[in-house]
Amino acid sequence: MSDDATLKEKVRRLPDKPGVYLMKDRLGRIIYVGKAKSLKKRVSSYFQRGRARTISQPKIRALIELIADLDTIEVKSEPEALLLEGKLIKQWRPRYNTDFTDDKRFLLVRVDPNEELPRFRLTRIKKDDRSRYFGPFAHSGLLRKTLAQMRRQFGILLGDGTPQQLPSGHWRLYDDVRQELYGAATIVSTDDYRRRVDEACAFLEGKSREWLASLRREMVTSASRQEFEKAAELRDVVFALEKTLAKTRNFTRTDPTRPSGDSDALRELGEALGLSGPPRAMECFDISHISGTFVVASMVHFTAGRPDKDQYRRFSIKSFIGNDDFRAMEEVVGRRYRRLRDESKPFPDLVVIDGGRGQISAALKAFFALDITPPPLIGLAKKAETVIFPDARAPLNLPLNHPALNLLQRLRDEAHRFANTYNADLRSRKIRESVLDDVPGLGPVRRAALLAHFGSIEKIRAANAAQLAEAPGFGPKFAAELSEFFKTSLAAPTPADEA
Repeated sequence: MSDDATLKEKVRRLPDKPGVYLMKDRLGRIIYVGKAKSLKKRVSSYFQRGRARTISQPKIRALIELIADLDTIEVKSEPEALLLEGKLIKQWRPRYNTDFTDDKRFLLVRVDPNEELPRFRLTRIKKDDRSRYFGPFAHSGLLRKTLAQMRRQFGILLGDGTPQQLPSGHWRLYDDVRQELYGAATIVSTDDYRRRVDEACAFLEGKSREWLASLRREMVTSASRQEFEKAAELRDVVFALEKTLAKTRNFTRTDPTRPSGDSDALRELGEALGLSGPPRAMECFDISHISGTFVVASMVHFTAGRPDKDQYRRFSIKSFIGNDDFRAMEEVVGRRYRRLRDESKPFPDLVVIDGGRGQISAALKAFFALDITPPPLIGLAKKAETVIFPDARAPLNLPLNHPALNLLQRLRDEAHRFANTYNADLRSRKIRESVLDDVPGLGPVRRAALLAHFGSIEKIRAANAAQLAEAPGFGPKFAAELSEFFKTSLAAPTPADEA
């Protein structure tokens, strides 16, 4: 273990708050990720004098000897620390962490249909064993109370149940009927009991979704009170529950081979971001301007991984004048999803913002101002192609050849192209219209009349003196002067003008 004074000082200054810590070796590689109720107490325990010699497990002794540096991420609660720990382990795969497969650290409820009398058991490991799994549940105490209530309500067996089979083939579930089952019969047939199990499973699944709905309501309430940190924390828990509930009925082992094609890239993107499924509908926003002028925004829409140009939208900024990407992002995101809400149209599975933390915060502000629960939302920062989350999760850096990242890049680049094209069109149109400002004697009234009569600068340029004289307020003499001005002062439009 390093005796570096800087490391010791870093440990001494740690807060007495929950969080996640990342241990590094001398090469800066992350070798272990852990969570703590108190960062100060937990991390300090690694650096107690002579601790490595008193530990019996060789793996932990080796870890302590290799620690040369550390980083910490402070969070608001233990459940948030648990969620973040799992995401970081899956992201970095440190050598001294045990395998942290999906949902391993949370309590799950397992029901094995192969048992003659299926029991409701608690477990932390989900296996591909044809059992039904419910969860994960970050609050174990609440889960245990719920199961106890379910035992009384439905007359089911928990993991500690000891049923006895009677000579008739029926089962006596509990010894003390009054204490355990109340109004439910304790002597049942196998078929009767399985019907109870089906009802309890339906209740448990519904209870999970009830908790999820409650979390969503609490998140919206926090946001409306401008408690954005609390709202982001609740959002993190909502993500975890949404993902698991979507997988409750179909649990399959993932294929370790590298997939190809849009559908596989979408699946990998959904898994990398912790979504409930592949983001079939995605929308991406980008802001484009030149030194604060000609500020415009674009939104592109991908369906099943491909551009869906009928759903592209472009926006001119209406709420202010000047250079403020954050305000521009807040405006266009609000306009887009206010309209979808008002028209009762579905929101996309994923919203991508071209930018980092500031742009994401601006987008979230738009949703909160409208009292709309945001759909899954990320930013893609160009500098290192880093995925930024709106909640407490650490930024995600996928390998540059990862199909999920490549799909996000295509989406972001298309939004950038579409925004730049609109900006160029607007800029070119304004430049061409400004040509009329240089015509001697042509004031704003006759300039507007000329544009209204011909419809465009190109048609005005192409008109002869007689045609110009037909515009309201133009006599033959001024029309001839205008025609001569265009001939002598203006060249034909270049390809750049028409961009």
